[in-house]
Amino acid sequence: MEKTMTRRDFFSAISANETLDSELRAFAAAAIEKMDETNAKRAAKPSKTAVENAPLVAQIVELLGSEPKTATDLAEPMGVKVQKASALLRRAVAEGKACSHDVKIKGKGTQKGYTKA
Repeated sequence: MEKTMTRRDFFSAISANETLDSELRAFAAAAIEKMDETNAKRAAKPSKTAVENAPLVAQIVELLGSEPKTATDLAEPMGVKVQKASALLRRAVAEGKACSHDVKIKGKGTQKGYTKA
């Protein structure tokens, strides 16, 4: 299967090709810089979903205590699916608001349990 060339690949190849005119190489280098700036701005701005989920993360952290709780334990009181609760808990851990632990559940094996940080 043939790899598809991205814009970055194209401009990188142009800017690295020393047999081409210096004006073309400079244009390609400027295009790469512009892509980098655009990507940096996009990365710095929280996504629409992240903004919408912020209150839910705060709500799920409030339900946590010193005893580990699983996403299944927290999904029902929050009125969300287990997958959504799991994603919110991972975000809370990434933000330093919660801690993750391995918890043994009888009949289910080991699952992630979460406590308040």
